[in-house]
Amino acid sequence: MSAEGSLAISPAARDALQTWLETQSALMDWSDRTVEAYRGDLGEFLAFIALHEGGTQGMAALARVGVSDMRAWMARSRASGVGPRSLARKLSAVKSFYRWLADREGFDATAVLSARSPKYQRKLPRPLAEADAAQILAQVGEQDARQWISARDIAVVTLLYGCGLRISEALSLTAEALPLGESLRILGKGQKERVVPVIAPARRAVEVYLDLCPWPMEPGAPVFRAVKGGALAPRTIQAAMAKARAQMGLPASATPHALRHSFATHLLNAGGDLRAIQELLGHASLATTQAYTAVDSARLMDVYRKAHPRG
Repeated sequence: MSAEGSLAISPAARDALQTWLETQSALMDWSDRTVEAYRGDLGEFLAFIALHEGGTQGMAALARVGVSDMRAWMARSRASGVGPRSLARKLSAVKSFYRWLADREGFDATAVLSARSPKYQRKLPRPLAEADAAQILAQVGEQDARQWISARDIAVVTLLYGCGLRISEALSLTAEALPLGESLRILGKGQKERVVPVIAPARRAVEVYLDLCPWPMEPGAPVFRAVKGGALAPRTIQAAMAKARAQMGLPASATPHALRHSFATHLLNAGGDLRAIQELLGHASLATTQAYTAVDSARLMDVYRKAHPRG
């Protein structure tokens, strides 16, 4: 956002944005990074509307936003190099803000809420092949000569692949979750709770790590520890995965999150129910989980193209 654009945003609009960010962050448990992303997207929109209207005009200008204003903003965004996927994200942020603002201020936000999102090709999840997923679990454990750290890294990635956890979910486990049973209660995005089954290999991997870990598992303490005893950072596991995939010749898409994709894809390929997989992953929308059916369809079409005789 330009300095001119930032100055054009009225104090009232700036205050409304800050209030919305604080409210949504509390409700959805947003990270600081997410808050700043929304602040940037909405700040750019508010600045555009202010300048489009001729300068700082307070909340009245926001209530007057019409179809032509939305088209002008989207055209300006595309002209400045914003791709369709990024513009769709920005528009979603604007609509969320306007739903809240229109309810609070009592105006009709139909023009904003009816704006059509640009079409774009959604990126499909990129899971690992089953053999590669199994091998990388062991390969990750070979990145550090210290036995307890090796066991720790194996335990983390086994939970990601075996239970479909996000890396933040695995690393947020505390001593209260121990000993791991046949199921685990996870607090995911937006403070949504779900229960996931814990397969025997994951339980064993965690038990091996706990036997070797030099740090006591006191109440409230993180299960997975850094070298000096603090909570383990995601970047440590990401680095171990990066080394392992380089050794195996796997693409850069073979990240810790790819293990979660692999969990879902392999479960679906084995006949898993899509609704059940949605619950296991903690997806708010079934549409998100359905991306894995597209992965399977893409794989089958690739096999078909390679096998089909050509005239």
